[in-house]
Amino acid sequence: MPAASAIQTLIVDDQLTMRSLIRASLQQIGVVNLREANDGEEALRAMIAQPAHLVISDFNMPNLDGLGLLRAIRAHPPTSKSAFIMLTGRADKELVQRAVQFGVNNYLVKPFTAGQLKEKIEGVFGPLT
Repeated sequence: MPAASAIQTLIVDDQLTMRSLIRASLQQIGVVNLREANDGEEALRAMIAQPAHLVISDFNMPNLDGLGLLRAIRAHPPTSKSAFIMLTGRADKELVQRAVQFGVNNYLVKPFTAGQLKEKIEGVFGPLT
């Protein structure tokens, strides 16, 4: 049972308002060790510089989308074991299947609640304390 406060998390979304909503939801459930990136390229640089335990990434972003980021993280040995939750505005079966194929740990459809986000994180890490 990991302590929510110990999970280092990288939030990746090209929309500031969505990053703020994700940050607020994470803080509400006790996840406070947070960094942010506004696209996949920035996130990949951040992960290489300092790997996070958990990446919560939007799918649709400029420069490098969520699937591209997921593939790059899985291909880089120091980050390959980081948990990855994909956020998407569409519950597209094909997208979800491709994300699973590339090693996504979980996915969450927008809009979401803090409770739903907590369930997805617990689905990866087990119950949070």
